[in-house]
Amino acid sequence: MAWVAVDLMIGKIVSILENEAELMGGVYDELDELKRELKSMRSFLEDADRRRGLTEGEKSWVEDVRDVCYPVEHIIEEFMYHISKQQRASKFTKILYSTIHLPENMWVRHRVARKLQKINRKIKLIAKRSRRYGVDRIEGGSSHDSQRRSQNHSESLLFAKDEHLVGIEDDECLLLDWLTSGEPQRTVISLVGMGGSGKSTLAAKVYKSQIVKQHFDCCAWITVSQTYAIEDVLRRMIEEFYSSTKKQIPADLISIGYKKLLQMLVDYLAPKRYVVVFDDVWSSNLWDDINVSLPDEGLRSWVMLTTRNEDIATTFFGVVNHVHHIKPLHLSDALDLFCTKAFSRDPNRSCPRELQNIAVDLVKKCGGLPLAILALGGVMSSKTSVPEWIDFSRSLNHELSSNPGLEAVKSILFLGFSDLPLQLKRCFLYCCIFPEDHRIQRKRLLRLWMAEGFVEQVRGKTPERLAEDYLMELVHRSMLQVVLRNQSGRPKECKMHDLMRELALSTSEKEQFCATYDGREASEGISRSRRLSIQGSSKDLKSFKGMSRIRSLFVFGLDTISPSSANGFASGHRLLRVLDLENVAVEKLPDEVGDLFNLRYLNLRGTKVKKLPNSIGRLRNLQTLDVRDSKIEVLPAGIVKLQKLRHMLVYRYTYNFDSLCSVYGAQAPSSICKLNNLQVLDSVEAEPKLLRQLRNMTQLTCIGITKVRKADEKELCIAIQSMDLLHKLMLMVTDEEECLGVNAISSPPPCLRKLALAGKLEKVPCWFYSLHSLTKMHLHWSKLNEDPLPHIQALANLRQLVLSNAYAGKQLIFSTGFRRLTRLHLYNLARVTEIIIEEGVMPSLQRLYLINWTELKMLPRGIQYLLNLEMLYLEHVPPELIESIRGKDSVDQSRIRHIHEISHYYESSNGLSHENVSIFDFKKGRPISSQAPF
Repeated sequence: MAWVAVDLMIGKIVSILENEAELMGGVYDELDELKRELKSMRSFLEDADRRRGLTEGEKSWVEDVRDVCYPVEHIIEEFMYHISKQQRASKFTKILYSTIHLPENMWVRHRVARKLQKINRKIKLIAKRSRRYGVDRIEGGSSHDSQRRSQNHSESLLFAKDEHLVGIEDDECLLLDWLTSGEPQRTVISLVGMGGSGKSTLAAKVYKSQIVKQHFDCCAWITVSQTYAIEDVLRRMIEEFYSSTKKQIPADLISIGYKKLLQMLVDYLAPKRYVVVFDDVWSSNLWDDINVSLPDEGLRSWVMLTTRNEDIATTFFGVVNHVHHIKPLHLSDALDLFCTKAFSRDPNRSCPRELQNIAVDLVKKCGGLPLAILALGGVMSSKTSVPEWIDFSRSLNHELSSNPGLEAVKSILFLGFSDLPLQLKRCFLYCCIFPEDHRIQRKRLLRLWMAEGFVEQVRGKTPERLAEDYLMELVHRSMLQVVLRNQSGRPKECKMHDLMRELALSTSEKEQFCATYDGREASEGISRSRRLSIQGSSKDLKSFKGMSRIRSLFVFGLDTISPSSANGFASGHRLLRVLDLENVAVEKLPDEVGDLFNLRYLNLRGTKVKKLPNSIGRLRNLQTLDVRDSKIEVLPAGIVKLQKLRHMLVYRYTYNFDSLCSVYGAQAPSSICKLNNLQVLDSVEAEPKLLRQLRNMTQLTCIGITKVRKADEKELCIAIQSMDLLHKLMLMVTDEEECLGVNAISSPPPCLRKLALAGKLEKVPCWFYSLHSLTKMHLHWSKLNEDPLPHIQALANLRQLVLSNAYAGKQLIFSTGFRRLTRLHLYNLARVTEIIIEEGVMPSLQRLYLINWTELKMLPRGIQYLLNLEMLYLEHVPPELIESIRGKDSVDQSRIRHIHEISHYYESSNGLSHENVSIFDFKKGRPISSQAPF
């Protein structure tokens, strides 16, 4: 793993040399020779990665290469900065460059060429030294020790004590129930979860149970390595199955070939009911390799496998497959497990009061992983004083890297990392830039990966689509945890497990990949790292050493920022690729930001910036500009020069359902439509000239337009119809009396997934019927006299529907359809007195929101049919409605018993207050009633 940053650096340098060759006049020969050397080095590194790790000699060689590559990148980017500065100069200035400053220009090229020649000599010396010490002849890798440790840990679980098994009782009962019932054919159980989550522990507990011994004739436990040989797996199966029935194992088993091994297994298992566990499966090819050796004679045999990869768990096995996701331990169970190890000398296994807070913090760091909890408990069992516990807690990052007692945790967790393809290793390490427990937004992360150059170019796929594939792969491999999904089921927010983040931080700092600073004493890694994340510290940027090396800068959690730091973002950091200041209280962006010619990503979301400098037009490499929820209302004319821009996010959003205006766009020059690479334009104000040119932006996938007028209908509808790739569309009129003209659309974009229309509609658009891909619809202030439900009830993929002052009738009737709808939001339907839900409608609905109603005196008729409804949210509804459901003897209580959570929000002297009107706590299995201020 020690060469991830080096390979990335080589790839970026080679890409620059290949794509910007025309700028390299005068130094091209030196760069071409350098490119050939670096490509050879990269090939060697890729071979080493396929061998699963580097030896100590290779690691030393990689460090030498890294120390050469960083200066190369700096020299090239400095040279390109100098050239680009000349290119963007005025005509008069260029004449001066070609006359007065010609000697200076030649001198710069000569100086760069001299530096590159020196680096080429260094690279040749590195190559000679590697051959002299045999680095290029070393085979194997250091990760084999980790694999062996993981295998030993897996098999040791078969002999684990019951006192170390907590919180798995329900899971055990479920698996045993599956094993002793079901169809007669052979069946597969897949246990999936991240490393150390307890998959193997649960499988071992079930495997050893008396029930399994009574129901099966023979059994086998097989630990599968990342690089298994199928003959070895078959031999191990024979040994295990024969041993379980006390049958003599053939003495010459090691010499028997593949065909004979298969025959032995098939003959032996055919008349028997068997169970076999394949623990720690890394490849979906395993099933193809072993399937033929496991006969299916209709005797209810079972195959159980554990894996970190959800794609493997859900593989099509050709038989019945049960997938069980391993959940982290609850905090109470985790503390119990920790105490059994940390205080094993105490008869009661209890934690002293003075250590309780520290113990809780340490256990929380483990994130419910039993392996980490036990290992941490074992380490803490030797520490008796409060200061020792405090010191350990503060230095957990270092302890994970160096403490022998935690080596097993580190090895098992990072086996998943070593199994990642190179591009995913970079993407995973990058996530540790975000603070601990930070909920990382999917789209933000994908755009950052693109800006950093992590996303390869693949024909037929956009960078956005490929980056999303990367994210899904990390999620399926249990390397990232999904904390929120969108209506399509895709991850919307994710996070790193605390221990995985600590290990990723340690690796990143060693590789100079990235570093974090949280206000405490700065580590040496900050001055050497290429990426810096400042978290909760107002320290002036000028006080950091080595800032000229920084290529990506993030600032988190700052309410205030010094003027010198704000100005320092541009001065002295002109080679930045990423500048992320989301929610930082910066008020002004200096004009020098235009000197950041290398900038790919600029995030000013939630800042107090009121104006973008005109110099922003010089950022010719900018891909993402995010100024959402800032003070910016007008985009400068220079914005149209950003030809590489792909994502422009400029809207301001207010959570106000009581008025029409909830989204505000920015004024943009009409020539913005000439940005041919732009994918996302969200949101700009409608302007006649802009709307006329908008039809040419056929590449857009997302667009938002505010201040739309009825007079704009023709041009607007023509433009929308031309956008075949559009996934998201938001339109908002100028005021409540303005009609939103969208009826002229005859064929809406076929891929449209999200639609938000804000403004009065004369009638329900007839094209609603054809929105077959739509997952989310928001109708705001439509004031329709016609019921919109019959026009959308048949949309097969609709999962979320929001109606806010959208209907002026008195009855809202859900008579059919809405088969996949999971969320229904009904706001400000002031005239509606009754909601009727027919049986069979909205069978998947999980959440129902009723907000700001004045005439609705009773719950929807038919709410009892919504059997999957988990939450009912009521805010500012008539008291008669609340009285009808409050208390176990209330009129409607029998109709809502199945709803887990019923929340009522209302105005009180304390502001907005909350009342839980559920009568049954499904978690604790008892009646509840509570009130609390919000």
